[in-house]
Amino acid sequence: MERRDLELINSWKEKDPELSKLWQEHLEYEEQLQVFNKRLYLSHSEELERKTLQKKKLHGRDQIEKILSKYR
Repeated sequence: MERRDLELINSWKEKDPELSKLWQEHLEYEEQLQVFNKRLYLSHSEELERKTLQKKKLHGRDQIEKILSKYR
């Protein structure tokens, strides 16, 4: 995310519970994806799980962007 967006998130996450929840989920998905991305090989089920996490992370980011657009 861009620096400006991160600053907005940090300033509003305490005041906006939905933003806080989405941001926490985003960070958790990122951590989980890093575990998958460090591995050289993934089984079929692990690859599906990785793709599912990517989709969830992207969907959450879209929701975060909608919230941030209110605060810009």
